[in-house]
Amino acid sequence: MRVLVSGVCGFVGSELALGLRRVGYEVCGFDNFSRPGSEGNRPRIEAAGIEFWRGDVRREEDLERVKGIDWVIDAAANPSVLAGVDGKTGSKELLEHNLWGTVHLLEVCKREQAGLILLSTSRVYSIDALCALPVVAKDGAFALPESLAAVGPQGVTEEFSTAAPISLYGASKLASEQIALEYGSAFGFPVWVNRCGVMAGAGQFGKPDQGIFSYWIHSWAQGAPLQYIGFGGTGHQVRDCLHPADLLALLVKQMAAGGRAGRRIFNVGGGAASARSLRQLSEWCAQEFGPHEVAVDLSPRPFDLPWVVLDAACAGREWGWRPEKTVEEICQEIAQHAREHPEWLEVSRG
Repeated sequence: MRVLVSGVCGFVGSELALGLRRVGYEVCGFDNFSRPGSEGNRPRIEAAGIEFWRGDVRREEDLERVKGIDWVIDAAANPSVLAGVDGKTGSKELLEHNLWGTVHLLEVCKREQAGLILLSTSRVYSIDALCALPVVAKDGAFALPESLAAVGPQGVTEEFSTAAPISLYGASKLASEQIALEYGSAFGFPVWVNRCGVMAGAGQFGKPDQGIFSYWIHSWAQGAPLQYIGFGGTGHQVRDCLHPADLLALLVKQMAAGGRAGRRIFNVGGGAASARSLRQLSEWCAQEFGPHEVAVDLSPRPFDLPWVVLDAACAGREWGWRPEKTVEEICQEIAQHAREHPEWLEVSRG
């Protein structure tokens, strides 16, 4: 089976591509190296026998060479919730990358009759609805005191509201989901949509607004400035995390299933067991590396949320899937990478 991976030199794209090669898939992929540090993954990609070319998902001509593929994994995106509004990326540029890039890949799927796996995001869920959840502070983290409609003990389900506002980034991914499903229905190829939580692991190019587990651990290890932003400066805001190896295991099942009938959209996250607040992550880092002062900024950060944890029970029922790597294992992996690569923060900044 031959698989095309867009954004193949990014953290998630490269880990998926290398993992697919290890289990016997033929893999090709492209990247425009827009993410600082991503070009460093090119030697690993090529050494694994993955056909690589430099290309941009926004340019249809860069996809003309794609022939004879069975599946496309859409891993190319601007993944920051601040994209389009932070003055670094234009709003039109964000949509060209995240939305029109997906459309260009869908045209490839239409031409090749290949399936598409869209890597979407937990940020498609409504900001207002998430902020309205009655969280309470407990053990250094925000938590829900009880299960609510569309929110169970393991987190937010796929039935949770996607009403605006969800950020321009979230909207670009939500629109991509719908367009992908319509393409698949209209032109007869399978589409799976995976709403991923916070991806985390060694080699991630973490930033304050994306890849927070990696960013926090690397910053702590190097004594770089850190701060709790908003929410009273408590650091109680919570996210769950997922390792790319666990995502890969699900994708292999989905590609093997082809276009079988049933649910098309799945939450894919670590759930409550992998959820940590920034304060809890700081406590872990202090034990691992020693003390480090964290500053406080009481100003709210745009689009920030007190608590986002994904319930992946549907993926478990449909695919017999559950994440294997624990949050402790993920954090230890990142910490070891931080020790071996003290320059990584600078690599990630570009």
